[in-house]
Amino acid sequence: MNIETYSDLIRVAGLQTEPQRLLFVFATAELPDGATAEQVSQYERGEGGALSPVLCVDKLPSEAADFGTLVEESKHTGIHWDVAFVSAMGGRCGVQPNSDEAEQPLKMMMEQIQAGMVAQFLALGRDGEIIELY
Repeated sequence: MNIETYSDLIRVAGLQTEPQRLLFVFATAELPDGATAEQVSQYERGEGGALSPVLCVDKLPSEAADFGTLVEESKHTGIHWDVAFVSAMGGRCGVQPNSDEAEQPLKMMMEQIQAGMVAQFLALGRDGEIIELY
């Protein structure tokens, strides 16, 4: 099944043979050091910049059923973000992964995002719409 909306993601997570834990890394867009005039222009149009992870959290699909709720929760941190990256990890033998088990995969996600390797993650804007990053 193609995931075209955040609701699709939640539905697909529920259809997996093993229970899932969702991993979220929130990133902000920044101008890279030594940005060219073209990069500055793209950034000002909201089309460019380097993504820097600023916040991460793991949730069960039932805890993150509505993307708007995640956005509201993130506001309480006081940390601004532009893009949310999402991945999932499956349980074993019918047991859901716990938050301790999600710690290392979240760190790895943050490192990959920092390095610009984002193709394997679902990317969402603040409005919950899936976005494509190039």
